[in-house]
Amino acid sequence: MIELTQITEKYQPPYIEKHFSSLEGLHIFSVQFFKDVADIYDVLTRMRNVERNPTGYSIDDAPILGLLVRICKLLKECVKYHEQDNAEVIAIFERPLIEATTIASYLMLNDDAAIADYRKCSYKDRLRVLREMENGSAFFDTKAGKRLLAAVKDKMDFEGLTKDDFAEQKKNKWRLQGKSFRDIFAEIEHDDLYPATYGMMSESIHGSWNESMDWGLVRNEDGTFSAFTDYHPADIRYVTPIINFTIKPFQLWLQRVDLSDDNLKGTINWIERVNTRLFHTFDSLYDGGYDARKTNEP
Repeated sequence: MIELTQITEKYQPPYIEKHFSSLEGLHIFSVQFFKDVADIYDVLTRMRNVERNPTGYSIDDAPILGLLVRICKLLKECVKYHEQDNAEVIAIFERPLIEATTIASYLMLNDDAAIADYRKCSYKDRLRVLREMENGSAFFDTKAGKRLLAAVKDKMDFEGLTKDDFAEQKKNKWRLQGKSFRDIFAEIEHDDLYPATYGMMSESIHGSWNESMDWGLVRNEDGTFSAFTDYHPADIRYVTPIINFTIKPFQLWLQRVDLSDDNLKGTINWIERVNTRLFHTFDSLYDGGYDARKTNEP
């Protein structure tokens, strides 16, 4: 709790108000606020109710904790590139971050069977490793192959799994409880959000013609295209929506592991309030757009 107090104590009304009157002030505030949110999440992943969890978390909690740590690390990367004014790299991290927030929330809103299925689904490619070894792949005569095989066997032995324990996962085509990610997203968030968030975000991972037009090309007045090799700048609107997705899984985690006292709940609610105000204040002050073509003119 001392760590959280040290992070949040600076946010007194005068500190907030002096930054919310200009875009420059909002940017300065946002960099610090986004860093602090990531640090708060870092603290929450390391907290335990020692009566419930004297040493660590069980195998039924650990998959969720792992996703929360992933969220925290990815958010820190988004914040780093927000500070560096690089929207394109933020876009690369957004998709796996939202996937982690969605799956973490789904697991906590379902029973232990969902968590067990989630763990088993992660062995899809590792079972392929075992098949290739059995088929005599020369790779497993190398040091790298032997290390990989040992790591797979060690994890399966720890969980008491054999290669014959995955019939349900194969039947469901290795989808979590037989559901597509869009099905899960619709349950946790809202299906209407999918195309404009997770759907379009896939282009930052895989690339597409539209992604190239957005980030890597300049459309000239005569209809031709030129390369745009600078990075597009980032503003507050790239990170505030991401933080909005992170709030639910951390709220659910605090409830799940009996850490949900008034102070911690208040901290999460405070993140949500400030994040929302930050977005709306930026939107009210911002009246322009970024024109890559003009910026890239010689």
